[in-house]
Amino acid sequence: MSRTPRTVKAETSKAGPSKAGTSTAEPVRHIPVLLAEVLAALTLDRPGLAVDGTFGAGGYTRALLDAAPEIQVIAIDRDPTAIRSGAGLLDASAGRLRLVQGRFGDLDTLIAEQDEAQADWVVLDIGVSSMQLDEAQRGFSFRHDGPLDMRMGGDGPSAADLLNGEEEATIADILYHFGEERRSRAVARAIVEARRRAPIESTAQLAELIAGVVRPEPGSPIHPATRSFQGLRIAVNDELGELVRGLHAAERVLKPGGRLAVVTFHSLEDRIVKQFFSARSGRAAQASRHLPGVERPAPKSFRLVTKGPVLPSQAETDVNPRARSAKLRAGERTDAPAPPPLSAIETLASLPAPQGRVARR
Repeated sequence: MSRTPRTVKAETSKAGPSKAGTSTAEPVRHIPVLLAEVLAALTLDRPGLAVDGTFGAGGYTRALLDAAPEIQVIAIDRDPTAIRSGAGLLDASAGRLRLVQGRFGDLDTLIAEQDEAQADWVVLDIGVSSMQLDEAQRGFSFRHDGPLDMRMGGDGPSAADLLNGEEEATIADILYHFGEERRSRAVARAIVEARRRAPIESTAQLAELIAGVVRPEPGSPIHPATRSFQGLRIAVNDELGELVRGLHAAERVLKPGGRLAVVTFHSLEDRIVKQFFSARSGRAAQASRHLPGVERPAPKSFRLVTKGPVLPSQAETDVNPRARSAKLRAGERTDAPAPPPLSAIETLASLPAPQGRVARR
């Protein structure tokens, strides 16, 4: 389905671009995770075009603009609220920033619509933003009661639509595979029983229902509904599918020598990024008669910049507890043509197919 992106452009200042003032236009509401490590992995040492595929509250975009006055930035976000909140940064950028509403899985198409063929750097910060979690009306969190929405872009079926309309088996699969909730079947059964009496419409209602089924682990600060909320959010926004498409889109747009940095926050995301870089750098297992299911090696389209995941320091997690689970992986584009998409990681982004049915995303 074609999408029409919304682009916001700033008026170009006659004074010309400068590093001063690019990060002081509006208060910082979000602390970008692993920022110093991301900038080091990208190596912003020349003029060029950077793409921030997940603008959010603008933390990485600010840093990209501040890195050098010759760097242009295209920042993408599917959330119209995020795009609107970037107005101050846009005005302060002296024409070096373009904000585009759209999905980062389409970043190659989106930058082409900005008359750009290739990029020098791409950064992706995967998952829900602090801004979204903190706004009760968005329905991402059970810390404050709100409508059970969870849609990042405001379009498509909401979490309430999913819970009140899907089959019990599908709900259980979503909670188990995307939320890693061990008691997924019991939770799904409780959801179906509850919706027979009345629709499930609020975050507090759902959290209370789950807490009646999933017992908290002794001494754990994690709420019993945490994993289920994660699974629902991932399903509603097709976050893993978007990640797979974003990795392949970045591969297509990066120039030889261009760099891709990806920050993930849970094992499902990191597994996809790890397998992508492993396959594209030639580190994945090779196809043979003993491993018939393994994809045949393609030309190496990336060189690994990080040999393993880069983790936040203790100092960073002390200041920003949300950084605890973050992992950074990065690679440098070679001059090999972009191979076809990897079906192995596409499978990781999908629910397993029920017998006799096609896999669902």
